[in-house]
Amino acid sequence: MFDVGFSELIVIAVVALVVIGPERLPKVARTAGLLLGRLQRYVNDVKADVSREMQLDELKKLQAEMQDSARSFERSIHSELQAVEQIVDQTAQAVEQVVDQTAQSVEQLVDQTAQSLDQPAQSVEAAVNSVYASPAAGVPAATEPPPEAVTALATTTGEAVAAPPAASEQLAASRLRRRIRHIRRQEMSDQ
Repeated sequence: MFDVGFSELIVIAVVALVVIGPERLPKVARTAGLLLGRLQRYVNDVKADVSREMQLDELKKLQAEMQDSARSFERSIHSELQAVEQIVDQTAQAVEQVVDQTAQSVEQLVDQTAQSLDQPAQSVEAAVNSVYASPAAGVPAATEPPPEAVTALATTTGEAVAAPPAASEQLAASRLRRRIRHIRRQEMSDQ
């Protein structure tokens, strides 16, 4: 605190002995020691309070910085989450459109296939009916052609037809339509 050397202390002690006297010097020295001790404790307390306040200020600054960084991190996460949600929504809409278009084109193909299958079957059936409708001499006319005749006529004309052709193809087409509707309902329920 003060730059007081040993020689200066001896000078101060000699002056105090001369001024105060040898009888009161021990009492004055004790009182001076107590006052210097109190002064040192007071200075140390002030230093500790100042350092605590500085640490407290540093902690408050650190806390404020951490809160700011946490808020900015939360904001960035929130914005990234919104961007991802938007991308997922766009992708889901695109997939829905593709699924709808695919389902429509499959339905159209099924309808076209069913119609194209009905036409050869009807031509084969008409040919068989015409053969049996005009009986040859001495052969009675049949009311309905036997299934073997339909199959034989189909193989000679190159058309693949099972007896009765229209019913089995319509059944297959209706099953396919039901399956497509079932798949659509599942897709809608999953969303």
